[in-house]
Amino acid sequence: MGKIIFYEGRNFQGRHWECSSDCMDTFRHFNCCNSIRVSGGHWVTYERPHYMGYQYVLGPGDYPDYHSWMGFNNCIRSCQMFSPYRGSYRMRIYNRPGMMGHSMEFMDDCPNLYERFNYRDIYSCNIMEGFWIFYEHPNYRGRQYFLRPGEYRSCGEWGCHNPMMGSFRRMRSVM
Repeated sequence: MGKIIFYEGRNFQGRHWECSSDCMDTFRHFNCCNSIRVSGGHWVTYERPHYMGYQYVLGPGDYPDYHSWMGFNNCIRSCQMFSPYRGSYRMRIYNRPGMMGHSMEFMDDCPNLYERFNYRDIYSCNIMEGFWIFYEHPNYRGRQYFLRPGEYRSCGEWGCHNPMMGSFRRMRSVM
């Protein structure tokens, strides 16, 4: 069973709230979030209610301030838990919308998309197996986008407004 604890203060100080299931709107539980402790499971936290806005993927561990989870601010308004996936990983990415253009299949992490794919833009993709995290910049930095199995015919379908991606990796028990 997973659990995430949100703290209003940095370094796990101040008012806090424990959560062990999905929450569409955290506003009634805390005003701001400056540190997080994850004691089980993998969580995707969102800047806005109803699983919208910037996404932050967090595995078990301590996050003493919002910079430690690559946050842009101290605003967390919804969260979802995902159990670790233990099967195979497979996805196909495309450099054009609608699953068109140059494509390439991946089954492992990619710290620098341009070096492997020769394109920086991912306009669409098919996640065939596993959970994946796309990052705005190489080496798993910048904005994060969590993708479940399914077809994404445009980058907007995974919450992205700019198709330029720098890296991606599999969401595993150890990240």
